[in-house]
Amino acid sequence: MSKNQKIRGIVCIILSAFCFAWMNAFVKLSGDLPSIEKSFFRNLVALIFAFVMIKRSGAGFHFQIKNLHWFILRSLAGTLGIFCNFYAVDHLVLSDASTLNKLSPFFVIVFSYLILREKISVFQLTCITSAFIGSMFIVKPSFASVLVLPAFIGFLGGMFAGCAYACVRKLGTRGERGPFIVFFFSTFSCISCIPFMIGTFRPISGIQLVYLLLAGLAAAGGQFSITAAYTYAPGKEISIYDYTQIIFSTLLGFFLFGQVPDGFSILGYFIIIAAAVVMFFYNNRREKEE
Repeated sequence: MSKNQKIRGIVCIILSAFCFAWMNAFVKLSGDLPSIEKSFFRNLVALIFAFVMIKRSGAGFHFQIKNLHWFILRSLAGTLGIFCNFYAVDHLVLSDASTLNKLSPFFVIVFSYLILREKISVFQLTCITSAFIGSMFIVKPSFASVLVLPAFIGFLGGMFAGCAYACVRKLGTRGERGPFIVFFFSTFSCISCIPFMIGTFRPISGIQLVYLLLAGLAAAGGQFSITAAYTYAPGKEISIYDYTQIIFSTLLGFFLFGQVPDGFSILGYFIIIAAAVVMFFYNNRREKEE
């Protein structure tokens, strides 16, 4: 891997973090709408983008039937992850919701062990435990707080996202194409939203529709950017830069919503980011030794 490729990978993954931070901001700006509706529009835009990409490539919409259960598990986990993340975004400080969602890289390691049978070292397990402790400073578990439930749901969102990413890796090792994985997931998510929207649908104003479409565009930009990033460089080389989303979300939360994280949340950010940095250097050193 050349130095230029690594730089391109870093730029792309920072761009994806910027896009996903804006996605959460637009979701919050869309106001008091059910998380299901917000998820539907977010996935609809990604579905259209994936459909256009597949049509232009001429590769078709086929896949290996033997991988169907992995497609379903990836889509189910990803859909639940989006529902949880959007619910957390609506009820928490934006940076808190983003940080809880960024527990996903640690859950990837757990689910990679369960799904891909990749071994977990004692050091990695220590980092996962540290990140979990850091998340507790953000969740602040206390039955007296009205924010416990959305914080816990945000935590679950990170867990489901980690499972979804592990399934994506599994599908990749089985020869499935990235655009079709996105297309299948987006279609599954949109269809899953419809039954819930029938009973709970709320009228959407013009400005809310604009914000939801912008959220979808930002999400599509984030997905394409992060896909490009990992084509330029290995995840262990650049994944740490994905945590810049926490910085972007903190700034957007302050300037758009006047949100200021409390001291415990900031401590939680520090612990989770520190665990990610340590794991990043550990993985790089282990790769060189091998």
